[in-house]
Order: sequence, then structure tokens, then C-alpha cells
Amino acid sequence: MKCCGSELLIKGRLIKVGHLDSDRYDAVTSPSEVALEIGKIPARVDIFTFMQIMPDTSPRFAYAMEMDNLAILPVSTFEDWWDNRIRSYPRNRARQAEKKGVVLREVPFDHSLVAGIHTVFNETRVRQGRPNSHYGMDLDAVRRHIGTFLDRSIFIAAFFEEKLIGFAKMVIDKSGTQASLMTVEAMIGHREKAPTNALIAHCVRACASRGLPYLMYQHMVYGNKEPDGIAHFKKINGFEQVDLPRYYIPLTPLGRFALRYGLHHSLAEQLPKPLAAKLRQFRNAWYNRKLQPETEGS
Repeated sequence: MKCCGSELLIKGRLIKVGHLDSDRYDAVTSPSEVALEIGKIPARVDIFTFMQIMPDTSPRFAYAMEMDNLAILPVSTFEDWWDNRIRSYPRNRARQAEKKGVVLREVPFDHSLVAGIHTVFNETRVRQGRPNSHYGMDLDAVRRHIGTFLDRSIFIAAFFEEKLIGFAKMVIDKSGTQASLMTVEAMIGHREKAPTNALIAHCVRACASRGLPYLMYQHMVYGNKEPDGIAHFKKINGFEQVDLPRYYIPLTPLGRFALRYGLHHSLAEQLPKPLAAKLRQFRNAWYNRKLQPETEGS
């Protein structure tokens, strides 16, 4: 559903919480206007949420607020990142990719890229212990999913013997302050060639060459989830956790009630961390047994 030039995403069964698809990628400068537009759509939205983005880390609005976080890599030059900001392991892995014949380059958004991504998405039914949400997508679905923000997107592809084995998509925010790494994914069957490490290195190089001071890689910590292999991967590649304000604007009486009593968070987010961790372990083991995928390491 479109709102203010972006897709409006709505989550929750009882309490409907909406946010713009560009959340984390573009700053919301007039939240009251966005809230007013959301109030005009036919779907019910109880709470509108948005967050500030880099480098605006100090609270600027008077709405109900909690601190959220992003994984941020400050970028000056590629050499500074390569020599000073990362550990030896990701550096060696990126070198290993080149030695094993992986070729990285920026590519246009065209049928060839979509077909390659379609192959990557449909390699395995489970990734990182969870059902792969991209598995089973046809070419048109892949094109729609990947083809957002095309006017300011950068696509980087990893090739082995001229076949795409991984890709990354970055979106530059409207102010030219940061590039947001929306997705980076590589085929498990080529894991030993370290394409993901090579893709991260090429993303940093692309940011440095364009003078983009920040590279954002989604969240560092998700809700009450303990740091995992993905968080470790971000950390050793130089990403830091930066806390940023997230705001909540109630749009309905139910939204005001939910916000007052902390009901705007899902049940999973409200569970104690040890219990949530045990439940995730059980869930991941169940998915692995049921769907019988190839296993993927960190």
C-alpha cells in the first residue's frame, strides 16, 4: 500500500503498527504529515513508527520514543577500512575469494541480474535456521522484490566462471549521507570461496569512491535477541552498533492504549532473553529437520 511515495508496511494482528518501507533508509522530516496521510488510507493502522537515521542521533521530536539501533560502518577510504577497521579473518577471506576466481563488479538492474538472483534465492529452503522467505519466488516476484528504489540503488554481483553466485544491493539515502545495505546473499554451495566477504569489501569500496560517509547494514541487535553469527559477522567487518531514536505516534484509541501499556511490541519481543533464545533454538532445529536443507555456517 502506497503512502507518501513509499510502501506502507503494517505488522501485528491485534495492534496494527505501520512504518514506511524507506524506514532506516530515508529520514522522516515531517512525521505529522505522514501520520495524517496514513489516517486517510482504508487499512487500519493503530500506531505509526519511524526512526532517525545517521548522523542524526540526538532526539528531535516530542513523540513517544524508544532507542533502536543500526549497524553502521563509518567510511573514509577503502584503505582505512581494509588496514585499520577489520580483523585479519575477513581480510583473508576477501583475499581468498579473489584467489579462488570470484570476480566482483557493479552491474545494472536487468534480466540477467534478476535471473541470477532467482537462482541464489531458490538454492535452499532454509537459511540461518529459518525458512528462506525468498525460496519459491518466480522471476517476476524476484524482479518486484529487488526492484525498489532503483533510481538510487547500487547492485554488486559476485561471479564464478561467469555465473552469479552472490549479490548485494545498496540504497543511497536522499541526502547522500549513507548507503544502506538492503541485502547481501550468496550461494551456500560456493561458501568456501567466501563471496559474502568479497561483496562486503566491494560495498565499502563503492561507498568510498562516491564519498558516502556511512554504510548501514540493517540492525546490529534485533529486539531481545542475543547477538548471533550475523551480528558477529558485522562486527568483525567493522560495523558498530549505533543507537538512534525510534518514535511512535498513536493514530487510534487502541493505539494510544497499546502504547501506554507497552503492547505495541510483539509477544516474542517481550519474552525474557534466555527463554526467547531457547525457543529460537527449538524452532531452528525443527525447521532443519522438517525441511532438510543444506546447512549454512556463519
